[in-house]
Amino acid sequence: MEHKIIQGGIFTDYRGSISYVNDFSFTKVERFYIISNSLQHPIRAWQGHKLDAKNFYCLSGAFKIHMVKIDNWEKPSKDLLVETITVSESDSKIIHVPAGYANAIESLEENSKLISFSTLQLKDLSDDDVRYPSDYWPINGR
Repeated sequence: MEHKIIQGGIFTDYRGSISYVNDFSFTKVERFYIISNSLQHPIRAWQGHKLDAKNFYCLSGAFKIHMVKIDNWEKPSKDLLVETITVSESDSKIIHVPAGYANAIESLEENSKLISFSTLQLKDLSDDDVRYPSDYWPINGR
């Protein structure tokens, strides 16, 4: 399965607004994190997962979600295609990154917050989490 966008919406009336993604299922979600990058280090890169799938939703501000499909976990090619999707608080959508990918999270605005829903239990994560240097695949010419 390749990555996908699960589009939601925002309903607004005189009482305020409700953001939703009704087509997202929590059946495989085991845990979640809220990510806020610092101004000095706006990019978290690169973290890969052989078994864990990630689902990202922007709570505030905006982010770029960068991802690469890993071809070899021990020594992946440096020529892999980096795909990028932008998420923001004004566009209610979830980005599903399946197992087999590495991702990088780049905040675009101050005080941005991203929630990450993970499908693997914490006890199984130590054998699944693979880290690569932050400059392994270039992001935005960096």
